[in-house]
Amino acid sequence: MADLIENLSRLTVTQTPDGCLMEINGDGGSSVALLASAAQLDALVTSLDDLLSENEAAADEVADATAKESRP
Repeated sequence: MADLIENLSRLTVTQTPDGCLMEINGDGGSSVALLASAAQLDALVTSLDDLLSENEAAADEVADATAKESRP
């Protein structure tokens, strides 16, 4: 893992004859280019969707608990 973590500033995905080229840039100037298959991109999308769904479910639980506490 890198010593310095940068914020994502740009992400591009381009279809190529060899797969999908992902170019990822950080706000500090670092960049990485990765070639991924369609199956790998699908797995990435699924993982991100699962993560976002978990965060949304956790936020809903907090909101429900807060609403219950504020009832007279």
